[in-house]
Amino acid sequence: MKRREFLTATGAGLLAAGYTARSRGYAANETLHVGCVGTGGRCRRLMGELAKFEGVKLVAVCDVWDEHRAKGKELADSSTGEFVDYRELLDQSDVDAVLIGSPDHWHVPMTIDACSAGKDVYVEKPLTHDLSEGEAVVTAQNQNGRIVQVGMQQRSMPHIQEAKELIEAGHIGDVHKVHLTWNRNTPRWQRKEYGIDPASVDWKRFLGNAPDQPFDEYRFRNWRWFWDFGGGIFTDLMVHWIDVAHWILDVDHPAVAASIGDHFQSEGLWETPDTVQTLLRYPDREVQAYFEGTFCNARNRAMIEFMGSKGTIYIDRGRYEVHPDPHQDLEYSELVLGTEPRGADFFENPNGEVLHLANWIECCRSRETPAAPAEAGVSAASAAHLANGSLRSGEMARWSGG
Repeated sequence: MKRREFLTATGAGLLAAGYTARSRGYAANETLHVGCVGTGGRCRRLMGELAKFEGVKLVAVCDVWDEHRAKGKELADSSTGEFVDYRELLDQSDVDAVLIGSPDHWHVPMTIDACSAGKDVYVEKPLTHDLSEGEAVVTAQNQNGRIVQVGMQQRSMPHIQEAKELIEAGHIGDVHKVHLTWNRNTPRWQRKEYGIDPASVDWKRFLGNAPDQPFDEYRFRNWRWFWDFGGGIFTDLMVHWIDVAHWILDVDHPAVAASIGDHFQSEGLWETPDTVQTLLRYPDREVQAYFEGTFCNARNRAMIEFMGSKGTIYIDRGRYEVHPDPHQDLEYSELVLGTEPRGADFFENPNGEVLHLANWIECCRSRETPAAPAEAGVSAASAAHLANGSLRSGEMARWSGG
């Protein structure tokens, strides 16, 4: 397909087929053998998509919980190897690449070990759990010559790629302000009894570099909202859109972050707030970025707006819209691919996960740089870590390197 035909295609199948055909152009007779680490719900969703690609075979699964490991094996090849220790999976000579869907605090250690073992990597965001991890994971990628794709799939979505071109061409003028949101109205804080048998979980292995603590099934199943394992809304959700801002505006990290957060519904259960806001300053680019996120209301849902001197470009996972400012030489325009409500979290068309996985597979074969390499993952996560630094200290956080 030509680029314009690809962008205007309205079927999810056409979008997926366009990229899949390209990926088959490299080493078409070779099968990419993928091992899957941390086979919880998110990883299994990606496994289901990977299994549909020609020339890809899921050959190994690893998880510290018996139940997730068994469910992961159901999606893989019948002769799939099962592992509790991911290092044993990396020792397998028939594994070419790994898909990492572990909790955040394991992303960097697993990615570094996979690169050192000669495996290419698809790792979920945020790439880092702490600012100090960035340099080591980028070094591991580059010194070992590996393909690392971070799961920030917006970079592979065609309408966002076109919006990027418009902004870079000055279509909306000079951009000095960016507004990002990720608002949901879901009671994720409700205490639930899971009935998990502690004997079915290798809890010590799950903890990894986290402080020693007794087994807690709620923390085990809701690790994103506890500082030892995740980073709350900033690392889980803001990272997606702040990465788009970094990518389009060509910035690396904020110089300053000022954040607030509250436990309006999750008090006494979550460590991270259920409602947050942060203001990020990028003085070298003369840009402010403002993010709001909550689980208490769904207004504005998931989107980013680049606010220029001539007008604003609104972007979500299914469309972009150009909104002129009054008295400016700019007309309204749009590219709408998704059919879900404006600002929805996920869109069947375009399926960003499929496009991003396809880009990774293609790069594993071509050895070209993927859409979201380790450098991009470190950059996006840095903004979330600085925002959390301000949140936790109650003071303005300033960049000091990392």
